[in-house]
Amino acid sequence: MHFRKDCNKLCSYLLLTVTILRMGKVHIEENVTTEKKTEYSLVRVKGTWTRKLGKKVNKDKFDCVSAAKIYESVSEKGTSWTVVTPIVFTYKVTESLGLLDPSNDTLLLGHITDSQQMEDIKKTNKPLKRFVVVDQEVYKIYGPKLTEYLEARNVQYKILALPTTEENKSMEMAMEILEEVNNFSLDRRTEPIIAIGGGVCLDIVGLAASLYRRRTPYIRVPTTLLSYIDASVGAKTGVNFANCKNKLGAYIPPTAVFLDLSFIQTVPRRHISNGLAEMLKMALVKHRELFELLEKHGRSLLDTRFQGDNSVYRCNHLDAPSQATRIAITTMLEELAPNLWEDDLNRLVDFGHLISPALEMKVLPSLLHGEAVNIDMAYMVYVSQESGLLSEEEKQRIISCMVSLELPVWHQECTMELIQKSLQDRLKHSGGLVRMPLPVGLGQADIFNNTSYEILLKAYEKWCDELSMSSQSNCDP
Repeated sequence: MHFRKDCNKLCSYLLLTVTILRMGKVHIEENVTTEKKTEYSLVRVKGTWTRKLGKKVNKDKFDCVSAAKIYESVSEKGTSWTVVTPIVFTYKVTESLGLLDPSNDTLLLGHITDSQQMEDIKKTNKPLKRFVVVDQEVYKIYGPKLTEYLEARNVQYKILALPTTEENKSMEMAMEILEEVNNFSLDRRTEPIIAIGGGVCLDIVGLAASLYRRRTPYIRVPTTLLSYIDASVGAKTGVNFANCKNKLGAYIPPTAVFLDLSFIQTVPRRHISNGLAEMLKMALVKHRELFELLEKHGRSLLDTRFQGDNSVYRCNHLDAPSQATRIAITTMLEELAPNLWEDDLNRLVDFGHLISPALEMKVLPSLLHGEAVNIDMAYMVYVSQESGLLSEEEKQRIISCMVSLELPVWHQECTMELIQKSLQDRLKHSGGLVRMPLPVGLGQADIFNNTSYEILLKAYEKWCDELSMSSQSNCDP
């Protein structure tokens, strides 16, 4: 908004030049240089776009009026053009039980929002074409069902099963996907790539799709709890590079996300805990009721793998699994949607992500992502308490909840040296400020830039004293 206001101003400035004459007299000479700025709207007539002077254009006179503007500036130095183009991404996040049931067309058609396009597809006899990338462990369980689904729907398909682990999250794997996509020869506008798997799979496929023909639509189907509430609902894609987590990537959201909690029933218990860490993160920074739900029902959610009463899940959202996932996703979308490209670096969702990336890469593959995040959060809870932002009772409740969710709360490799280096790196990439999210109560958080080294060290020492011995069994899962 500030940029537009600047563009609309008519700016002029005074150049003062001092001229020394031969006679020794000094004169102040005023040269006024005027910069003329003109705003143009863009309209389409008979297939071609053209500029029209002025802010307001009668839309009835033209085929289409763009939201984009061109601002032309003319001065003695020359002409410059400033283009302001609003970029709008629309993507759907949809809960749908039984995604692989042949009677359910959500996986193939659920991304379509244009009624005419949907009608045209249903009228045609041409088979749908889909390229599907699936994590190979997921494929071992759901491969036959996925194949049966695609064949029952008369889809022309290619399934690429890959070992999408954190160790393999690389540009090489993205290129492997791109080679196969190119050989499959899909229509990038109408045939979205489908990614089925955990967060690593969704990230790699998203990056590959963003690169193929500059942006090919893709669909995310998360199969782990972590990706269900975190990776699937945002816009970020990426791969690891130079021993740094997600150093290469893009902000390209999927055209749709399809959520089916039934996938979670085959996820190992440790991976359920892993996902609960990201859910707990949202509870701590935004939603006290979610925290209390995890306190009360966390162990049950682990035991049942989030498989509640399906009829209740569909109708009332009252059971603990659906209520917990719905709150986690809603609160995540509240934070991500207004800041999809992370223009605002003050992000509450960075809680647990200041130290964990370095820790996770350092001990790879011994810690899962959510486990590293939880260790980071546990330390930061001590920082909050040492800063007077949390009471001792609140701190203990949070740590007890983490333990009940079977999450590690301390790790021997999370040293003060690693913490300092992580925070220094944070300064480099966050505009010179650490922008540290810290809980200021249960279900509330704020951003802090002035936490002293003394507080960080006192918190670290207390964290180690109180949790290191009891956490030894969780340090190296």
